[in-house]
Amino acid sequence: MLAPFRGVRYAPGRVSGLAAVTSPPYDVLGAVAAARLRDADPHNVVRLTLPVPVAGEGPPDSRYGAAGRTLREWIADGVLVPDSPPGLYVYEERVVGELAAPSRDAPPGAPPRRAAVGRPALQRGLIGAVALAPPAAGIVLPHEGVTPVVVADRCRLMEATAANLEPIFLIYEGGGAASQLVDEVADSQQPTIEAVTDGVTHRLWAVTDPARVAAAAGDLAKRQALIADGHHRYAAYLELQARKHAAGLGGGPWDYGLALLVDSRAYPPHIDPIHRVISGLPPARAAELACAASTVRALPPGTGLHAALRILGEAAHPLAAEPGRTPAAEAPGGHRNAFLLAGDGRYRLLTDPDPARLASAAPAGHSERWLRLDTSVLHELLIKQIWGIRDEQTAVRMVHHDAAAAIAIAAAAPGGTAVICNPVLEREVVALAARGEQMPRKSTSFRPKPLTGLVMRAFAYG
Repeated sequence: MLAPFRGVRYAPGRVSGLAAVTSPPYDVLGAVAAARLRDADPHNVVRLTLPVPVAGEGPPDSRYGAAGRTLREWIADGVLVPDSPPGLYVYEERVVGELAAPSRDAPPGAPPRRAAVGRPALQRGLIGAVALAPPAAGIVLPHEGVTPVVVADRCRLMEATAANLEPIFLIYEGGGAASQLVDEVADSQQPTIEAVTDGVTHRLWAVTDPARVAAAAGDLAKRQALIADGHHRYAAYLELQARKHAAGLGGGPWDYGLALLVDSRAYPPHIDPIHRVISGLPPARAAELACAASTVRALPPGTGLHAALRILGEAAHPLAAEPGRTPAAEAPGGHRNAFLLAGDGRYRLLTDPDPARLASAAPAGHSERWLRLDTSVLHELLIKQIWGIRDEQTAVRMVHHDAAAAIAIAAAAPGGTAVICNPVLEREVVALAARGEQMPRKSTSFRPKPLTGLVMRAFAYG
């Protein structure tokens, strides 16, 4: 079920511009990028989504209270204004040009990026308040595991702000009234708001006609959605709901969460890989240890990143690289596990994990399909068993960004290993989610992600 709500939005006359106060989602922002956005404008949304402790006002946990006070102050001062009446919101992301400026979540000095290469040039969807359902209900399907500490962090922030500050990203197979509404509105009406950030134009339309809202909601009520992005936030939605119910508060705004729903038939998303950076493990040592359970081949000296990535892709789909052979995506067992180890100026290709070692390393109860995922091989066999590293945030850093491979390699030096991965195929994501199996955390990065700060949902407004 998708319900209308009174969106909370920036008042145009109270901020320097939407591009100055919006941001990428919280979990793709590094500390440097978040600080840069925080300092760039006193009303940037990262002051809410990634608050920092206020000097002299208590321990680090005071950042949650600070975010709540800031949100209330901005609403009281008219910086943020609730819409009326309630509605759903059509949201469009359109690539402006092929070459875009460095993304705002990029480190200082990052090169320009080709915004349109490998990315959808257009994505449209519907933002609303989605009724919460546990994964077992089979209505909203997660496909990745979560880290409890991150769920707790997002839950505490939601509780302190009494708000959903940024939408999660859901995909579904549509073609019905909701999809028709999205295109009809976007093709025929002037947007309510518009902003250009990082080479992408973002447009938002408020749809408040009760009949159109009801038709879209009725269409979506019959469908199943997959969480493309926002697993930790959805888990936090459920945790906050459970807390409120346990406290005897009954039904309320915590029974819903802010979400963007995209018809994947009309607007297929792109899936990027998420690379890993392991500090303190030199690439040569990582390769030496990995030889005990896989095949490791050093690429020729002088191989550049572009060529190494091409070799990595061909290694994962060997049949597709051979003329006249069936593409690997269509061949049973066509996919092969493959990774690049980098960080010392050289590239090493790691392939063909030992099936027996992999089976012994994997947790019980998973299917063969799950076992052969790149991220399962990486986390269960390589990171935990072969390299003997605890798979936690402090030891294994995740890098997902438009120039993620280059950033991961730069972050690994000196003395660390960047593990460069191939993207997961969408059919694998959907197949595992339908079985109720969740991939290891941070297995996929669906794009384009919704911009944070265009519209928020405060519990005070339903």
